[in-house]
Amino acid sequence: MSGNGAVWGRVRGRLRAFPERLAACRAEAAAYGRCVQASTAPGGRLTKDLCVQEFKALRSCFAAAAKTTPRGGL
Repeated sequence: MSGNGAVWGRVRGRLRAFPERLAACRAEAAAYGRCVQASTAPGGRLTKDLCVQEFKALRSCFAAAAKTTPRGGL
């Protein structure tokens, strides 16, 4: 089962690196948050697909961050 330990080691390495890689999506996360906040403020109305453009940009950034290779080549 030593091979299984190597797999979990790689997984742990990726999970540890993920928050750092997601930090690159700050601008997209902020834009999406502003959109949702504005639509849920008093007088606002959150409806389906209201912030779809901002969400798509954030999702795209997350997907790109997930595909990048973390430091150390794990």
